[in-house]
Amino acid sequence: MNTNVYNVSIIGASGYAGAELVRILLSHPNAKLAALSSVSYTGQSIAELYPSYRNICEQILVSEEDAIEKGDVVFASLPHGLSQEIALECDRKGKLFIDLGADFRLDDGEIYTEWYGKDYIYPELHAKSVYGLSEIYRDKIKKATIIGNPGCYPTSVALALYPAIKNNLVKADDFIVDSKSGVTGAGKGLTQKTHFPECNEAFSPYNIGKHRHTPEIEQTLSHFAGNSVRITFVPHLLPVNRGIISTVYAENISGLTVEDIRAIYARTYEDEYFIRVLPSGEVANLKNVRMSNFCDISIHEDRHTSKLIIVSAIDNMVKGAAGQAVQNMNIALGINERAGIDFVPPAI
Repeated sequence: MNTNVYNVSIIGASGYAGAELVRILLSHPNAKLAALSSVSYTGQSIAELYPSYRNICEQILVSEEDAIEKGDVVFASLPHGLSQEIALECDRKGKLFIDLGADFRLDDGEIYTEWYGKDYIYPELHAKSVYGLSEIYRDKIKKATIIGNPGCYPTSVALALYPAIKNNLVKADDFIVDSKSGVTGAGKGLTQKTHFPECNEAFSPYNIGKHRHTPEIEQTLSHFAGNSVRITFVPHLLPVNRGIISTVYAENISGLTVEDIRAIYARTYEDEYFIRVLPSGEVANLKNVRMSNFCDISIHEDRHTSKLIIVSAIDNMVKGAAGQAVQNMNIALGINERAGIDFVPPAI
């Protein structure tokens, strides 16, 4: 097992996912925070932006160029369209690059342009990048130098459906996905819908039928199935800071009982520490994964309609963002995969 210590830089450290990376990496035995970068707050201390880091980490935010130069590993937590130049520079300098944004998640540049309004400007970089769904693509991640960290909703949905699709338990052409996310999923920038009076004591869907994670989810599920998969995806905004709960509805074509299906899920994930298949009768709850890298999955059925109902819960800031990014770093560098992310969820 690799016990080396690596210099790590975070570009976009002032955002929520970037700040979560800081929190995780401060306790990582194989990582030293070499540089933190923010275009908007260059010259300020990270502790000025996030006072919880006072006397723990008071690094001054530097330029992107400085961050790239100082890091053996470079994380980018930026809006879409801003990571490709950074990836190019890291690739030239032989640095491991992990993108928490959307720029390296989709295989097809035309689909990226359709949904994000940007272009793939370095096709050769996208050809060598690896989609970082840690438990599923571990072998590819081990060899990767550019990793596209999955989105939060796509992580919850992919882990929920992987055993069902791979074992031909469900009709793998059309799924209904009903997901709910905490407000941090919308990012740090304030909008009308994330303004406190609008989201507190409220609950509503948003971007119905047009959320940008739709093609990413369909791409991943299609890879699992070996054929084109379409989804009806409806996200909702929960009046909580953290967490994603996804409920997926699928047609059970296996003829198996829900208990048999649950056993298949348990066998599929039996060696995956961060995925917990819950006992029969329990329901995945975001409360039980909060502040952790765990994904809890529960299996249910609607006998009246022969529908299999899979519920998954993750912390959108950890397993859905910074935690999975660090897990991917660990895999790529040959470090203990649980290093730095082996958090126990709070009991209350």
